[in-house]
Amino acid sequence: MIAPGGPFVEGRLNLGVVAEYLDPSDAGSNMFAHTRRGVSPLPTRMGAIPGAVETDQQPPMTIPLRHFVVGLGFLLLGALGGVGVVADAVPGFGTLAHVHLLLVGWICVTIMGAMTQFVPVWSGTTLHSRRLAGAQLTLVAVGLVGFAGALLLGALPWLVPFGGLMLVGFWTFVYNVARTLVPLDGYDVTERHFLLALGFFVVLTLLGVLLAIDFTHPVFADASIDRAAVVATHATLAVFGAVLTTVYGALYQLGTMFTQTELHGVDEYLRPIEEVGHPVGVVLLAAGRLLDVVPLARVGAALVLVAALAFGTILARKLFEMRVDRTPMHTRYAVAVPGLFGWALLTAPAWLRDPTASASLFGAPGAVHLFALGTVGFVVLGTLYHIVPFIIWVHRYSDRLGFGDVPMIDDLYDDRLAAADATLLVAGTLLLVLADLSLLPSLAFGLGGALVTLGIVVFGANMLLVIRDHSPHSVGRILLGSLDPRRRESPDEEAAARE
Repeated sequence: MIAPGGPFVEGRLNLGVVAEYLDPSDAGSNMFAHTRRGVSPLPTRMGAIPGAVETDQQPPMTIPLRHFVVGLGFLLLGALGGVGVVADAVPGFGTLAHVHLLLVGWICVTIMGAMTQFVPVWSGTTLHSRRLAGAQLTLVAVGLVGFAGALLLGALPWLVPFGGLMLVGFWTFVYNVARTLVPLDGYDVTERHFLLALGFFVVLTLLGVLLAIDFTHPVFADASIDRAAVVATHATLAVFGAVLTTVYGALYQLGTMFTQTELHGVDEYLRPIEEVGHPVGVVLLAAGRLLDVVPLARVGAALVLVAALAFGTILARKLFEMRVDRTPMHTRYAVAVPGLFGWALLTAPAWLRDPTASASLFGAPGAVHLFALGTVGFVVLGTLYHIVPFIIWVHRYSDRLGFGDVPMIDDLYDDRLAAADATLLVAGTLLLVLADLSLLPSLAFGLGGALVTLGIVVFGANMLLVIRDHSPHSVGRILLGSLDPRRRESPDEEAAARE
């Protein structure tokens, strides 16, 4: 708990002042360090709190939380769909629906919510439009539900309108975040990664709509480019362009902020290798796959792999140098590091031999779950373990600093549930990876999928309990906003509604 004090400046909460009320002899008390944009946090047991948080530089808490809750719903649907695919119980284009539910519904929707929340905070600017931030989720979510339903039912003509809704939603997101970043005088490493990711989002969604149209009205039949090549390009830009670029960019901020470390020494040499090599590699890999030029794709693949090893080394060093107590976020990042190294090393032979082969679309044939779940998945899960409680803490408890005991951020979630979901997810991922590598019988796919699904349920329950027990808004209000039929009853909800 944080004891009473007086961290207010001219009536506005300045979290940077909190540092003055902490014991400087405490190894975890040095929460704040100066960065390019002023006071920035370093974590204690309570996690990191951006210094000098200005509530007018953030969207209302319901906007990012709505993204995260919807993303969790898609994660559960995607996991259940994966189990159904293994059991051969999913009709139509089940695998394609499963992939889109996880990649678009969970990963990308979570990215949209996280960027909407933290770009204004990290960059010291104001979100361009709160209304667009709310509209982007509705467009993408409705579009994805219809798109996945059309795939499962074999109603292919409906892929175009629902795919179009997703495109409009993603382009709305790109426009809103880009307009938020444009006024800045310069860009740090995180912001540069985010801008690149926004560009990848624009191109990949356009290709996605063209592929949807091609299902019923051939677009590529008279062109020299094969549909399979466009599919490979679309997937490359999605996974390695939009998603992995965002992950790298966010971890440059989170990996140092939440370990109370800085980039130094060899990190300064590895960072440009990743920062230049990764986006250039993605473009070359995508172009090589689109044009079926193996040497071009091979160069791009090599750059992507080298960048992955460089970034993995940076993150591993930050976790090793960590000067704070371990939290569920650190534990999940620690799983992602060997996942990234393992994926890169397993993928290198296949990609250097033929990076355009369909079996090697996301890496080596046996490394798909290692990358998607063991690397990207654990980064997203770990990050959510901080940002969901953080957003709620800022809006529910920050104004109470100095007037009474306030819980720490890490007090908001249940440690036992966090340990349980970590155990289930690690065990399930390990079974899936070993089955991918043919080291276990095919039965392990079903068992691993079941453990992962159960872990997701436990994780989701933990996050929903945080919202139920600590958020000034109910889950219904977060999801439905002003359309929630239940009336607000608590003073906290009444105050939060005025944001």
